[in-house]
Amino acid sequence: MSSVPSTSHPSRFARFFLTLALATCLAFVGTDARAQTVTVADADALRQRLDALEQELAAVRRALALSANLPEAVPTAGPTNGGAAPAGPPATVSGQLEQLDQQVRILDRKFELERERVTEAAKTTPVVDAGRSGFTLKSPDASFSVRFRGLVHADSRWYLEDDANAAADTFLARRVRPMVQGTLFKVVDVRFTPDFGDGRTVIQDAYMDLRVKPLLRVRGGKFKVPFGLERLVSASDLLFMERGAPTSVAPNRDMGVMLWGENAGAVFSYGIGVFDGVVDGGSTDIDDHDGKDVAGRVFVQPFARATNRDRLQGLGFGIAASYGEVTGSIASPNLATYRTTGNQTYYRYRADAVADGTRVRLSPQAYYYSGRLGVLSEYTVSRQEVRRGTIGQDEVPVSAFVVAGSWVLTGERASYRAVTPRKNFDPTAGAWGAFEVAARYHQNRIGDEAFPLLADPSVAASAARAWTAGVNWYLNPALKVVFDYEETRFDGGAAAGADRQTSRDFFTRLQVAF
Repeated sequence: MSSVPSTSHPSRFARFFLTLALATCLAFVGTDARAQTVTVADADALRQRLDALEQELAAVRRALALSANLPEAVPTAGPTNGGAAPAGPPATVSGQLEQLDQQVRILDRKFELERERVTEAAKTTPVVDAGRSGFTLKSPDASFSVRFRGLVHADSRWYLEDDANAAADTFLARRVRPMVQGTLFKVVDVRFTPDFGDGRTVIQDAYMDLRVKPLLRVRGGKFKVPFGLERLVSASDLLFMERGAPTSVAPNRDMGVMLWGENAGAVFSYGIGVFDGVVDGGSTDIDDHDGKDVAGRVFVQPFARATNRDRLQGLGFGIAASYGEVTGSIASPNLATYRTTGNQTYYRYRADAVADGTRVRLSPQAYYYSGRLGVLSEYTVSRQEVRRGTIGQDEVPVSAFVVAGSWVLTGERASYRAVTPRKNFDPTAGAWGAFEVAARYHQNRIGDEAFPLLADPSVAASAARAWTAGVNWYLNPALKVVFDYEETRFDGGAAAGADRQTSRDFFTRLQVAF
């Protein structure tokens, strides 16, 4: 018969350690087993604890067997009752492990049930998102969605050296546009954009797209005619506060239907459609003549798929054209009036002149962006047959071009779209957003055929040549501050054949776009 081990025997310490570890683990497991819900972290922590305990128990069994040749059973606390079996059921290591394994299985099952419940709920729960692209609500499978966006331009215009007081210095809300975009059944996109700027209400966009393939989409409603390079860029992404001279010759928004699309990477894009027809630089909601315009545009970025180090990746060029038949009347002459970027009229037709015949437009266009540098160029010519009562008729050409360049001072990449700051404005962190400087030269010229028969002698400059310098401060993707200075010189446009006074204008803008 072996003697009872002393208190210094290692088996006593092993028994004590084993009993304490098992009691702690059982208390933890018992609490979690009674919980109604369980997290992934709880289950993982329990599995890790069980693995560690199994290793510790294996080490303890080896130590006990080697040191005291003890049986596997570990007596419960209290007297041994004269060597008889304990009052309660034996608490063996195997029994404890089975109990722990059962608890883990229960937790695993609860976890599986909870995950199944969450998965089923996700199939019917709408997805809500808010970010720089607006506020979006969509179905889990993205078959249906609606997005709310907005654009506000708070401007000021200061006309310097305006001796004739032709324009008033002013603050104005240039654009106030809430926008709603949506998707129906995955293949139909819709957009609605009212505009409350300039103290009036106008529907800018109201159209829907049917997506057949990336290279074949159908758009119908009111939208931008596929023509001008600067016109097609969003108002929130403009390099200057107002677009250049070619935009005053190109069509703006019109009612019609169009086929359009682009391939992967936008290496090739196109648009061609039939429209009611609008005057140069104009938009319309209601057609007042039977003639229709056909307009189309092709644009190519041959190196768009190249690596970011390829200096030709940001090269793009294209051509646009339109053709239509238009007939005007005294009440609705269907002839354009041409203005400076400061919205000052410098040419208009006589009151009794009307459009009468074909209208043809052509516009080659290109841009190049590499690193901080951006360059954009566009040329547009419009030829319209104009008649003045029974006095005479002629085809009047109106041409315009622009060359614009930009440089991002803070190192971000220049783009056809807006610059995205590397660090958003945060003075406490020493971050100030992105800064960009820009300059351009642009010109609009009225053909000699308009003088003197067709032009209004009171407002009839034959050319307007302007240069612009600007600074853009992008505080973050939603907030932008713009400062532009522009000087415009005119040929003619004043009494007795003199040149109209040079216009010197200073503009500012606070833009909020999301």
